[in-house]
Amino acid sequence: MALGATARDVLKLVLRQAAVLTVAATVGGVLVSLAVNRLLGSLLFGVKAADPLAGSIAVFTLALVAFSASYLPARRATKVDPIVALRYE
Repeated sequence: MALGATARDVLKLVLRQAAVLTVAATVGGVLVSLAVNRLLGSLLFGVKAADPLAGSIAVFTLALVAFSASYLPARRATKVDPIVALRYE
């Protein structure tokens, strides 16, 4: 922001980085869970290991948590005065 970025630009930057990390982690987690499908099937009761509804709910919940965990600090960072931040360093 001290070099001319707007608060919206900073917010978009942080959220985009968090979204990339969230998507990468989600894809990796789904691939690993599909790879160990047999093991998961023996541990779960009443739910198939590849149940699309349960998987979708888990992915949506974790994505919502990741978005919240990145949005709140990003919004707080946009409210910091650049002069105060530069003087702190």
